[in-house]
Amino acid sequence: MSTDHGVSDGVSGVRMEPAGEDVAGASAGAGDAGGLVATTGSVAAAGSGASTAARLQALFEGHRLTPTQRRIAHCMVRRAADAPFLSSVELAELAGVSQPSVTRFAVALGFDGYPALRKHLRDVVPAESEADEGSYNEYQQAVQSEIDNLRHLAALLADPAPVVRAGRLLADSRPLLVLGLRAASSQARGFTYFARKVHPDVRLLDEGGTMLADRVDAAKRAGATALLCFALPRHPREVVEGLEYAQEAGLTVVAVADSAFAPIARHSDLLLPAAVGTGLAFDTACAPMLLGRVLLEAMCDALPDAQARLEEFDAKAAERGLFVE
Repeated sequence: MSTDHGVSDGVSGVRMEPAGEDVAGASAGAGDAGGLVATTGSVAAAGSGASTAARLQALFEGHRLTPTQRRIAHCMVRRAADAPFLSSVELAELAGVSQPSVTRFAVALGFDGYPALRKHLRDVVPAESEADEGSYNEYQQAVQSEIDNLRHLAALLADPAPVVRAGRLLADSRPLLVLGLRAASSQARGFTYFARKVHPDVRLLDEGGTMLADRVDAAKRAGATALLCFALPRHPREVVEGLEYAQEAGLTVVAVADSAFAPIARHSDLLLPAAVGTGLAFDTACAPMLLGRVLLEAMCDALPDAQARLEEFDAKAAERGLFVE
């Protein structure tokens, strides 16, 4: 399905009406969240395995961009396969900005203009990708897109330091809050299910509004120091507001989001990007799910009694006949 991707609550087939160029809530970029996993070095280390989206993100992250320019960058990352072939007018329309803004964006990246940026993008796109993907049907293309997302994630994890840091933050928080609403709720529930096997107090935040603020306050009074948020398109306003409230309460926010340019970036202390697939009617989130499991592993490594807790659970499960062998 060829659509303007990622603009619905997990549904890629609905077009988002362009917003004003300088909306205060425009997606935050790398300059707003100092703990991004993605770095040019880590992507380069992955060599030809890095996807076009990874190459684009590496290009953008070396620059401080305005909110309008971050909006353009976010659009290009989400439309990575098409980006090298879009005219400046087409890109402006997709991003909901003006054509001169696209030109200024290219200049901000160090190019003479948009044609030079587009030529550069065409040069770095793997030559074999068009020929290979041309023979796939739409279902195979969706799978290949997820494979590319996982390769991108592997490239980002070449530098494990941010994930290790995140694991320690999550392990040290008692209780630990895990937030995920709407499309991201399954990611948050899955993480919480497994985390409770090794962490003494994990609290799932699965409803927004005033209840979310109440539960943040209660956890903070109980000693919480960190909140893990899973944020996927479309990004609910309640999540952005909830993270802002959590930071004001003194919690450190670790976020797994579909992009380093996601709207929640400015309210994240440590953002770990994992792209979603947008080739089907409903977005696919293999990379965010896997990154959640990687965070679980890092948290286990930071919990000295994690193995003992797992063994205790296995023993009790066997006594109860919990699982069918």
